[in-house]
Order: sequence, then structure tokens, then C-alpha cells
Amino acid sequence: MKLQQLLSYTRKAVDEYTMIQEGDHIAVGISGGKDSLALLYAMHGLKRFYPISFELSAVTVDLGYSECDFTPVAELCRELGVPYKIVRTEIARILFEERRESNPCSLCAKMRKGALNQSVKEMGCNKVAYAHHKDDMIETMLLSMLFEGRFYSFSPRSYLDRMDLTVIRPMMFVDEADVIGFRNLYDLPVVTSRCPIDGYTKRQYAKELVSKLNHEHPGAKQRMFTAILNGNINGWPERILHERP
Repeated sequence: MKLQQLLSYTRKAVDEYTMIQEGDHIAVGISGGKDSLALLYAMHGLKRFYPISFELSAVTVDLGYSECDFTPVAELCRELGVPYKIVRTEIARILFEERRESNPCSLCAKMRKGALNQSVKEMGCNKVAYAHHKDDMIETMLLSMLFEGRFYSFSPRSYLDRMDLTVIRPMMFVDEADVIGFRNLYDLPVVTSRCPIDGYTKRQYAKELVSKLNHEHPGAKQRMFTAILNGNINGWPERILHERP
């Protein structure tokens, strides 16, 4: 996938779910993975030509794995002219040494998002962009149905009233396969995850299940995504469809 296509998908999401208003200061949450780095490129590109003016910053929550080096990410942000902040934490030590969590994903996500959102507010941002893509949304829907008994997925735009912060997901129309292609084409400086249970989670199970279903029933993944868009999920904003030339 080339940058132009990524920008097209991103603008579609931003337009249809009214993700950006004049004067917004948006922070891109960067884990160091391919998704968040693609989002950084997308938001930087959008800022150059989008008719609504907004500021852009980037922030990484360092979980505390000594092997993770975010220097290449910092260099990329310098090249793009995007202010970048690294938030140092001891989340990894707390989870695996202090608490010895056997199923740490939920607590890790909560602590990571808490640190990210607090830092975003300190930077003067009123919005934070998460890099969830189409596959993430479908996998979340499946996990919610299988383990929670409800039809749910990430909202394209949501307001956190306790933080006075709006979360947006501009890559919701982008397939993970296209993100992988974008990473390879633009040689993104990916920082490899050092989490000891990476690849052994319920989300990995959902990813493999979606792949299996789509292989056995071609088009199933897109139909599941369409079901999400048309599902009237509680808390989702109104979708405004625009005619495209």
C-alpha cells in the first residue's frame, strides 16, 4: 500500500465520523509497532492538505523493557517535524516481577492507556489517535461475542469525560495486510515487542479465527466489518456518508 491509499482510507474515516475539528491538538499514540508508525505517517500527511487546521504531536509509553530502543522512532518524528515525547514507566516490572500476572493483557492495557492519556493531557492535546485498524475492530467484535456475550467493537470516536479527552481511530478502514505492505514499502523503523506472552493471547486466537473463517468463506471478514458499521453499537457516533467523485 502506498501513502496515497493510506491517506485516502484515513480521510474517509476522519470525514465520515467527524474526527477532527478546527484547532484540535492531536497526539498519535506510538507503541513502536507497524500500526502506530503507519498512523503517524497518515496523520502527518493528512495535516498537510486537510481543510481543517490541527496540531500534531506523538507520544510513546515505554513499558520498561530494556531491549526496546525508540531512537529510530524519535529520528522519524524529527524528520517529519512532529514533536515527540517518551513516557518512561515500570509497567513491565510491575506486571511480571512484582505481581507475577499470568494473564496480564487487560491490566497492561489499562495501565498503558492511563499513562498515555495522562501524558497527552500534559502536552496540551485534546485528542489522542489510536492505531486500531479494520482487523482489530473485527477481532474485538468476535472476542466480545465469544467471551462477553455482547455485540461490540471499538468506537471510531469516543469522549473520555473523566479525562476531558477524545479518542479517535483514523485507521479503522485499513486492512492489516495493507499496513504490512506499507511497512515494507516505506521501511518503517518498527520496534519489536518484548512482551513475553506476545503471540499467545486471546486476540491472537481471534486473529487466527478470522483468517480461518475468511479462508473457508471468502469475503467473511469484510461482511463482519460491514455488520459492525451497520450494527448500531451503543456509543458509536453517527456516520456521515459523503459522495466521492
